[in-house]
Amino acid sequence: MKADLLRAKFLEFFESKNHKIVSSDSLVPCDDPTVLFTPAGMNQFKKEFLGRGRTGLKRAASSQRCLRTGDLDKVGKTAGHHTFFEMLGNFSFGDYFKPEAISWAWEFLTRVLKINKGQLWISVYREDAEAYGIWEKKIKVPPGRILRLGDKENFWPSEAKTQGPNGPCGPCSEIFFDWGQGIGCRQPGCSPECGCGRFVEVWNLVFTQFNRRADGTLEPLPRKNIDTGMGLERLAAVMQGALSNFETDLFKPIKAEIKKGIKNPTLIKSELVNAVADHIRAITFAIYDGVMPSNEERGYIVRKLIRRSITDLSDLGIQRPFLYCLVAVVAELMRRPYPELKNRQEDIASVVLAEEKNFLSILKSAPKLREQVLRQAGSPEEAVFELYDTHGIPIADTVDRLAAQGIKINMVKVNRLLELQKERSRISSSMKGEVFNLRQLPFKAEKTNFLGYKKNALDAKIACILKGDCEVKNIKAAEEASIVLDRTVFYSASGGQVSDSGRISKGKKSVFEVSSVKCAEGVILHLGKLKTGSLKKNDPVKVIIDAPRRLDIARNHTATHLLQAALREVLGGHVRQQGSLVAPERLRFDFTHFKNISPEELNRIEELVNRRVWANDKAVVKVIAIEQARKIGALAFFADKYQKKVRVLIIGDYSRELCAGTHLEYTGQIGLFKIISEGSVAAGVRRIEAVTGRYAYAKIKEDEHLIDEISRQLKVYPPEAAKKIENLLKQIKDLEKSKVEIKAEQIPLNLSDILGAAEDFFGVKLITELLPGVEDATLRRLVDLIKQRLSKSVCLLATDKKKKAVLVIGMTKDLLREDFNADYLIKGVAKAMNGSGGGRQDFAFGAGDLDRLEAGFKRLREIIKEKSAN
Repeated sequence: MKADLLRAKFLEFFESKNHKIVSSDSLVPCDDPTVLFTPAGMNQFKKEFLGRGRTGLKRAASSQRCLRTGDLDKVGKTAGHHTFFEMLGNFSFGDYFKPEAISWAWEFLTRVLKINKGQLWISVYREDAEAYGIWEKKIKVPPGRILRLGDKENFWPSEAKTQGPNGPCGPCSEIFFDWGQGIGCRQPGCSPECGCGRFVEVWNLVFTQFNRRADGTLEPLPRKNIDTGMGLERLAAVMQGALSNFETDLFKPIKAEIKKGIKNPTLIKSELVNAVADHIRAITFAIYDGVMPSNEERGYIVRKLIRRSITDLSDLGIQRPFLYCLVAVVAELMRRPYPELKNRQEDIASVVLAEEKNFLSILKSAPKLREQVLRQAGSPEEAVFELYDTHGIPIADTVDRLAAQGIKINMVKVNRLLELQKERSRISSSMKGEVFNLRQLPFKAEKTNFLGYKKNALDAKIACILKGDCEVKNIKAAEEASIVLDRTVFYSASGGQVSDSGRISKGKKSVFEVSSVKCAEGVILHLGKLKTGSLKKNDPVKVIIDAPRRLDIARNHTATHLLQAALREVLGGHVRQQGSLVAPERLRFDFTHFKNISPEELNRIEELVNRRVWANDKAVVKVIAIEQARKIGALAFFADKYQKKVRVLIIGDYSRELCAGTHLEYTGQIGLFKIISEGSVAAGVRRIEAVTGRYAYAKIKEDEHLIDEISRQLKVYPPEAAKKIENLLKQIKDLEKSKVEIKAEQIPLNLSDILGAAEDFFGVKLITELLPGVEDATLRRLVDLIKQRLSKSVCLLATDKKKKAVLVIGMTKDLLREDFNADYLIKGVAKAMNGSGGGRQDFAFGAGDLDRLEAGFKRLREIIKEKSAN
C-alpha cells in the first residue's frame, strides 16, 4: 500500500470517528518560541491541550510534516531515523480517553490496514493498570505480547515524573510490529525491549492525565487528553514489506535519481544515498515553508543539511551542483498532499543551486580558508571544528591536510567540541522549560473587545492593572504599568505592524500615556506610564489613540499590500512574503526572489504602486469563511488556519490578502510611494524599504536639497550636475593613470640599482627590497622587468601602506615546481608577517605587518634553503 493511500486512509478513518481533519501546520510553528521547527503533530494543538483554544475543537486528526535534527548522525545509517518525516496523529481535548484511543488504533491497524494481529505487540506504563486491562480484556491481546515498561520508555515526556519538565504529562502505550524470528538477533526471548531490529515501533498513544507540579507531585488533570503519533514512513515500510523506510515509495524514486548521477558504480554507498534522500526532503519543505539558508537558527539548520548533502554527494563521486535536481523528484512524490509544492519547485531548486555553488566555491578555496581559521582559532582542534561546523568542510579532509603540514589533531578534543555543539543544537531545537511554554497571564480576564477598525476613541472600564507580573489595585503618578480594558481602540503589535500609541484618561487630572500595546490570549495589554493623577481597577476611562500616527501606519500597511501585488506582477508569482515591518515613518518588506532586481524592474515596481495610488482604488475589508477566502485566491502566507472566519483585504482586482491590520479606505490616501532601498538580506530573500505620504514628500525634499547643494558646489544648474560629475571622475581617472605612468618611467633608473643588489643564494638569484611610497602597479611592473632580465631568480618587493607591507613576489619559470613556486613562497612569507597571500605559480601577492618585514625576508631565505636541500 503506497504512502499516499495510507495517509488518506488514516484521515478518512478518524474523520469517520468525528474528528476534524486539520491540515499540516508549517515547519515554522506559529506563536511557539519553544521550538525551531515543528517536531510533532501535537505542537499546533498546544492551546487546545491547555484548554485555552477558542475554536471549540474537541477531536482532531492530522498528517503533520515535522523536522528534527537530534539524531542527525544516525540518518541514513539506520532503517528509521529521519530529519523530515510525516506524523499521523489523532487528538482528544478533554473528550474521549484511553478506551477509545486504544480501540480505534487497533481497529485501524487490523481492520482497515488488515495487519495480522499476531504480529502486533504492545507496551504500557508499568503502573497503568487501566491501559493494560483494556489491551488484555477488551482488545484480547495475549498477555505474553503486552510489556510493562518504565518511566523512560512509557511515560511522556520521558522520565518526566522524576526529571521534569513541569506541566501536562502522562503514561503512554506503544504498538510494535514484529518482522518475525528470522530478523534481528533471532534469540528465543526477543521482544520489543531488544534493539536488534526485529520489532519496529509503529504508533505511540499518549494519555495526558497529570500535571507535574514544581515539587514533583503529579496532580490529575481536570481535562484528560489524547495525543498520538504514528510515523508515516514507518507505517509505509510495514505495509510495503520493507525492512528499511528508505526502501519505500517515499524514498526509492529519490534514491534512483541520485544513483543516476553516480558515474562510478563502485562509489555507491547506501548510507550516503539514504542520507541525501532524507535531507533533500527536509531541505525542500523547509524552504517551501519560508526558511532560507543562513548562518542563524532555522536557516543554519537548512544550510547545514545542504552542505552535509553536498559532502555526501562528493563522496559518491558527484562533485558538481546536483542536489537541486532532486527538488523536482520530491515535489512529484509529494504532489498529492502538497500540490503547491509542484508550482514552487523551480524557486526552491534555485535556492538550493545557489547554496551548492557557494559551498563548492568554499571547498575550492579551502586551503586559504584553512590557514585563516588555523591562525585565528585557539587550537588546531578548534580550527577543525570551526571549519566543519561553520563552513561545512569535512573533518577527515582537514585532519589529513593538517597532518601533511606536520600538525597532529587530538580527535578526542574535536569530538568533545562536536558533542557540545550537538547539545546546544538539541536544546535550541527542542522544547525549552515547561512542556507547554506559552505565556500565562497572572490573572483571569475576558478577551478584550477590539473596536479600533472603525473608531479612534471610546469610553471603557479598567479590568485589571499590572505592575510587572503582579496585579495591583491602583497606580499613582510616575508609575509604569500595563492596563487591561474591557474594550479598546488600541491595535496591538501583530503581523509586522507596530502597535498604536495614545492615552487613557479619567477626567482631566489622571492621564496614562500608552507607549506600546501587546496581546496575550486575546487579552490586550496597554503598556505605559501614568503621567498625572491616579487610576484604579473598575475606573471608567476615556481611551484615545494618536490618530495621525495611526494614519501614517495605515498608509504604510496598505502600501505594503500594493507593493506585494506589484512585485508578483513584475517579478513573478514566486514572490512570497518573508517578513515585514509597518511603522509610522516607513515600511519594510522581505520577500523571496532569487536574483538581483535591475534598476528598470525597481522603477516599474515603484511606478506600478504609484499608479494604483493615484487610481484611488477602494480597499474593501470582508470577514468571510476561510474556505471562501481560499476560493477567491486570497494570499494567506501567515494565516491562522483554525479560524472559521478570516479578515480579507481586497484592493481592486489585483490584491487579495488575509490581514488583521489597520488600513485605509482608498489607496489615494497613501498620497505618494517612494522606494528608498533594495537589497539582499539572505540567499533567495530580498528587502525593500519605502516611505509614503508626508515621509515620502520629506524624502523628495531632502533629495532635492542634496542635489541643489551638489550643483552649488559644482557651480552648475541641477540638470547639469550628473554630466559635471562624470567629467570630474574621468579627469581623476586620467590623473591616476598618468601618475602610474610617471612612476613607470622612473623604473629603468631604479631597476639597475635593484638588479645590482641581487645575491646568489643556494643557486637562486634572490632580490628582497623595500621601496617606500611606490604604487602597487609599479611593484608589479618592476617584478616583471626583473624576471625578464634574470634567469633562475626570485624577486620579493615590498612597499608601505598604512603600517602594512604590500608584497609582490615573482619567480622565473626555470625554478618552478609543484612544491616550490610563488604561491607557496608568498604564503610562507606572509604568515611570518601575520598576514596572508596567494596567486599564480610564477607571480603572487600578499600583505602583512610592516614591522615584521625582516621576518618575512628571513622566512623566504629559510624556504629557499630548505628546498635547495631536496
